[in-house]
Amino acid sequence: MKRFFRRAVPILVVLLGLIQFWRPARNEAAAPGPDDINVKHPVPATVRGLLQRACYDCHSNHTHYPWYANVQPVSWWLTSHVNDGKRHLDFSAFGAYSAKRAASKLDAITNELEQHSMPLKSYTLMHPEARLTPAEIKLITDWADALHEEIAPE
Repeated sequence: MKRFFRRAVPILVVLLGLIQFWRPARNEAAAPGPDDINVKHPVPATVRGLLQRACYDCHSNHTHYPWYANVQPVSWWLTSHVNDGKRHLDFSAFGAYSAKRAASKLDAITNELEQHSMPLKSYTLMHPEARLTPAEIKLITDWADALHEEIAPE
């Protein structure tokens, strides 16, 4: 068994070194695009700040990467997580959603926040600044409900 570890450890170190060269593309847009929610449906500054603090890393094209995002395979996991988050809700593409889909996403925002399902516990563990107070949750859900009423299809 000891002989196995003497061979396996150097191989593992070399493999970990080699995978550092395979880096996924980063999710970092320079500026908001034409379909950004702030372009199509201007968001009040207070709500925009909360969304940027607690949601945008996974739900927009404006991810801020921590230092450990430069280490593989962690970077692959983060990329997968961001892609999954954007598949569910993408504030950078919100303006391209149909009225029905946008209204559904706004309902989901309210439900997820009221149930404390978002932001994810695993995210707030590493990003304590993303934790939302009850007052902040109410501010976002009130905004989402108001925008829902504005854009909901008849």
